[in-house]
Amino acid sequence: MLDIKFIRENPDAVKENIKKKFQDNKLPLVDEVIALDARRRAAIAEADQLRAARNTLSKQIGMLMGQGKKDPAKLQEAEAVKRQVKEQADRLAELEKQEASLETELHGKMLLIPQMIDPSVPIGRDDGENVEVQRFGQPKTPDFPIPYHTEIMESFDGIDMDAAGRVAGNGFYYLLGDIARLHEAVLAYGRDFMISKGFTYCIPPFMIHGNVVEGVMSQTDMDGMMYKIEGEDLYLIGTSEHSMIGRFIDQILPGEKLPQTLTSYSPCFRKEKGAHGIEERGIYRIHQFEKQEMIVVCKPEESADWYEKLWRYSVELFQSLDIPVRQLECCSGDLADLKVKSCDIEAWSPRQQKFFEVCSCSNLGDAQARRLRIRYRDENGKTQLCHTLNNTCVAPPRMLIAFLENNLQSDGTVLIPQVLQPYMGGTEKLTPRH
Repeated sequence: MLDIKFIRENPDAVKENIKKKFQDNKLPLVDEVIALDARRRAAIAEADQLRAARNTLSKQIGMLMGQGKKDPAKLQEAEAVKRQVKEQADRLAELEKQEASLETELHGKMLLIPQMIDPSVPIGRDDGENVEVQRFGQPKTPDFPIPYHTEIMESFDGIDMDAAGRVAGNGFYYLLGDIARLHEAVLAYGRDFMISKGFTYCIPPFMIHGNVVEGVMSQTDMDGMMYKIEGEDLYLIGTSEHSMIGRFIDQILPGEKLPQTLTSYSPCFRKEKGAHGIEERGIYRIHQFEKQEMIVVCKPEESADWYEKLWRYSVELFQSLDIPVRQLECCSGDLADLKVKSCDIEAWSPRQQKFFEVCSCSNLGDAQARRLRIRYRDENGKTQLCHTLNNTCVAPPRMLIAFLENNLQSDGTVLIPQVLQPYMGGTEKLTPRH
């Protein structure tokens, strides 16, 4: 959400930003917001004048009543002033009601106006126009066929999607044996990798209130992702970023306590509406998964540097697991409304001979902080809005697809990289059951 003062003073820039995101249907919102704000400020100004007049008239009534003990005419004058106060009180109540109504309408429309994107963001309509920046590691082209990832898992008796379908429906899974152990090993390795970078490990609430949901994501994302608990003001989180950023709602942090660097584990729950194509069957796009996340709350002048650090951590982690990756800069039309800048880290799929997303790194500027009122006190004692960032550390089981394909051998075994072996009881490779 943008600062209303910024919108008032820079309406053309806000409209141009909307055009860059190819959301021309939102252009009228800018003028509507400015008009609503003008009406709201006029109502506030008139109400303030009436409150000041009420104080003056109240003193006048007291004085006239005192004088009325000697002069009955003063009592009549006091009654006239009382009637004036009553009329102004009725008008003040009307203005306060109008002010609240305008504030609600203004807030709702401002939530729909996208955040100003960084000048470096490439302009494009959708994810098909995202820009590859660089690659890390050598993509493999094996001389043997790579099975579909669920087939690899089945060779280890490591997955049961049929039973999950009977229990919970499509989009769920049972992981078993070595594959389940590998799943947990990757999460534990990701946790310790981030701790080694100075991040504090956290386990957050897995449900959050509606006002926190509104603070961390756009209405469109909320409708397409979040599961609501029936009859309660609670939502299942789609990522631990939601509850981790919500932790700081209505807080003023000491400047010396920034940046807050946190790595959080959570299960994640997503509706994943719509059809996504044949390559997203199996466990690529599912309703429930687990993730280790990176979250940073920092001063505005630090957020650009943290953005670079976060996506590079992803590259370093995946390279340590022998998985080639690339950085893909998200174009303007692919950015969620709260994001200033974002990139995806995509892993190489030897089976498909192409890259696919495994991490998403985002700088949200002050968008979440403004909605949730997350501030810090600077060296001059003045309160400023923080900036927030997030990035995927590891998100199995999707990243297991990249891991299994890139570490699969021609005999069906899967090599365990050295960094992961301590989390697998020293196992150096997995041997299929059949």
